[in-house]
Amino acid sequence: MADSRRSATLIGFTAVLMWSLLAMLTAASGRVPPFQLTAMAFAISGLLGLVWIVATGRMGELVLPARAWLLGVGGLFGFHFFYFTALRAAPPVEASLVAYLWPLLIVVFSALLPGERLRWYHLAGALLGLVGTFVVVSGGRELSIDPRFLAGYAAALAAALTWSAYSVLSRRFATVRTGAVAGFCLATAALSAIAHLALEETAWPAGSGEWLAVVGLGLMPVGAAFYVWDHGVKHGDIQILGTSAYAAPLLSTLVLILAGYAVPDWSIAAAAVLITGGAMLASKDALRRR
Repeated sequence: MADSRRSATLIGFTAVLMWSLLAMLTAASGRVPPFQLTAMAFAISGLLGLVWIVATGRMGELVLPARAWLLGVGGLFGFHFFYFTALRAAPPVEASLVAYLWPLLIVVFSALLPGERLRWYHLAGALLGLVGTFVVVSGGRELSIDPRFLAGYAAALAAALTWSAYSVLSRRFATVRTGAVAGFCLATAALSAIAHLALEETAWPAGSGEWLAVVGLGLMPVGAAFYVWDHGVKHGDIQILGTSAYAAPLLSTLVLILAGYAVPDWSIAAAAVLITGGAMLASKDALRRR
């Protein structure tokens, strides 16, 4: 049992690694509007998932109770809808930091799950990760909360609550197989397309490089990442996963630096220490068992 839980946690953590590619691939996709890009990427991930479950004879995995569909589609589409709304209505850095409360909220909400207990070091580790994220996203600069952008901040908080609730409540649907995520992705693609038509002007990728970036998004950070995350939060250590998710913005910044979209800064090293320390603190029980 311990080995399978550890394995599921490691599988779930690969989602964090894939999410670290999100910013770089998004930048490489050109001027495609957010909801259109989301619709395209989720369509790719959903169709590939559908091919997978059809080829393996598991179409029955898409036959789900309404509550499971509501949770899955609400989590995937709801998070992206609120996050993009926040970016439209508030400064991007501040909105992103508010949205990145979701790993901390996962750790806190996990205490409500059967068999889980919230220890002080889980909370302390998540808070260290949050501080590290603040450092890397802000670049060490002072941030201010402007009352004019309260609607944007509220949307960012709604995004954080949506994703953390989806991640924690997924444990309640542990019997729902991961193949169901293909259906959630296709429904999210359809809803994102509707949001795009209502709110944005269409702009297609300009060349093969930008099209490859869109495909890359659909394969990994907006594709396989959601499948492995589903498995991880249902069967792994959700508190460790929540805390380790703070590695995503740090790794994302490192990827941007390597790709030439950003420059190195002292804040990267500080964030690395804080996030790594927080993850180790939150994983104290697992490390001790190991």
